[in-house]
Amino acid sequence: MKMSKGEETGGKADNRCVVSLQLAFKETTTFNLERAVCSHGLFMMAPNRWDPVSKTLLRPLRLISSSLSLPVRISHPSPSDPLLVSVFGTSSLSSQDQNGILAQVRRMLRISDENDRVIGEFHNLHEAAKESGFGRIFRSPTLFEDMVKCILLCNCQWSRSLSMARALCELQLDNHSTLSEDFQPKTPQSRERKREREIKHDVVMKLEAKYSEKKEKSSLDSSFIRETNSSSNSSKLLTSSRTDTAIAADHISGHLPCQSAQLGDFPMPEELAILDADCLAKRCKLGYRAQRIVSLAQNIVEHKVDLSMLEELCQEFTLLMYDKLNEELSGICGFGPFTRANVLMCMGFYHRIPADTETIRHLKQFHKRYSTTRSVQKDIDAIYGKYAPFQFLAYWFELWDCYEKRFGKTGDMSPLHYHLITASNMRKSV
Repeated sequence: MKMSKGEETGGKADNRCVVSLQLAFKETTTFNLERAVCSHGLFMMAPNRWDPVSKTLLRPLRLISSSLSLPVRISHPSPSDPLLVSVFGTSSLSSQDQNGILAQVRRMLRISDENDRVIGEFHNLHEAAKESGFGRIFRSPTLFEDMVKCILLCNCQWSRSLSMARALCELQLDNHSTLSEDFQPKTPQSRERKREREIKHDVVMKLEAKYSEKKEKSSLDSSFIRETNSSSNSSKLLTSSRTDTAIAADHISGHLPCQSAQLGDFPMPEELAILDADCLAKRCKLGYRAQRIVSLAQNIVEHKVDLSMLEELCQEFTLLMYDKLNEELSGICGFGPFTRANVLMCMGFYHRIPADTETIRHLKQFHKRYSTTRSVQKDIDAIYGKYAPFQFLAYWFELWDCYEKRFGKTGDMSPLHYHLITASNMRKSV
């Protein structure tokens, strides 16, 4: 992987440092930022923000030299250009911080020689995926964020997974303050819901008018910079009762760039380990997941779970190593088969498909297999076994294609509509 001059020194302009990640030559003809990002529901979860107008990814990333998070924009002007990583809120970056930011970007977009090898081998087995350029599955900049988000995917509707991730990022802004168990939203939830219902129709009409106009250069960058810079102030947290409708209304009126004007980065283990699980559950509407997330964070802080060791183990993509990692994860509270399979997929193992009710729904609707919880694995093996050891990639290519045929191209979708991608809406008109 080549490092450009901009990556070594950092460009300086308007209080931002532009770091350039130079893709290897063989990648320039196959890498596509939109396909790499808009390939899995993780890209829709806060603090990730895909701008459908400028085709850029925005989110905070942490510096290696401190716990400070800075807003980052990732863009790819053309296949022949390097991937550009613009870091805002600073006029310069140390070499250590540059390398740390770029490592997080590489992890999210799966940019490595090993990932290229995996994609190439998968494309040899799956012609349709090769033609579409599918193969990179978006993930988080850290294994911890992936692990927590995989917990958020369990036993709930997709809209709730989105809201829980957003609530954790809102909570992160207040990481230097003490959360009390008697926390109550400023606005009573009943009144908040009534207000949201009153503006819902107006919001939808304005959104449709907004997106039907001629696309202009997105102003998301400047709003994103102002938002993250303001996060250093001791501003009040938004209440967890806010919904996409209320957020959209603020966006229309110019108060917000995309989601919450006070949205922070995803919390670190050290920030969650000190919290009371009941308080966290109440504040972020996490339910039983709060205890699992706090326990995970505490185990990491106390070095009972070594994330660095886990990531080192996954450098070797063998079935033996999968079994070893699976055993390590099974010892963590709350990491059942579905969660472990999702985490290991994020770590780069694609031979196991995390099966849930959505998998059963897809097999019934697409393959006419009337699977049950007991028979689903047998049906998965029969349908996707020929793509071993990349069964998940074949399954996800098929499932994601069905989503986009049903709901439209995810890279063009407004964040307001992410919650619509549900199993129930796959069965009816949207």
